[in-house]
Amino acid sequence: MILVSACLCGMNTRYDGENNSNEKVKELLKAGKAIAVCPEQLGGLCTPRPAHEISGGNGETVLDGNAKVVSKDGIDGTTYFIKGAEETLKIALEFGVTSVILKAKSPSCGFGKIYDGTFSKKLIEGNGVTAELLKRNGIKIQTENDIANGYTLED
Repeated sequence: MILVSACLCGMNTRYDGENNSNEKVKELLKAGKAIAVCPEQLGGLCTPRPAHEISGGNGETVLDGNAKVVSKDGIDGTTYFIKGAEETLKIALEFGVTSVILKAKSPSCGFGKIYDGTFSKKLIEGNGVTAELLKRNGIKIQTENDIANGYTLED
C-alpha cells in the first residue's frame, strides 16, 4: 500500500478547489493499491482556501520552528500544515506505508523543489512540510513528475 496526494487522484482538494488528476496515480487508487490523502485538509484547512507558500525556508525549517507557511494574504497557516503532516504520517504508519507519490512543488507535498514564498512561481531546493516529515520517518517519496519520467516505486 502507498499513499498518494488526493489531488493527483482527481479529487478537488487543491487550494483553488480543483485537482491535478494523474492517470497513473488514479489507476493505483482504483486497483486498491493506494490511499488518497490531502495533508492540508487533514490539518484543518478548507477547500477552497488561499494559496500558501513556505516563507523563510522549506519544510525542514518549518518543522524545526524556523520558518512559516503563509497564505498569499499574509495569514500564518503553519499549525495547519504541521498538523496535516502529522496526520498523514499517522495514516502512513497505521497502514505500513513505505512509499508515497506526492504533488510536486506544494508547500505540503513538494519534494526536491518548492515555491520560494514570494508567490512568483520561483522554485527553491527543499521539501514541503508533509514530504519532509515523511522523509524523516524513512518513507520513500516520489512526485507525479517522477512517475511521468518513468520512475517506479521500486527505483
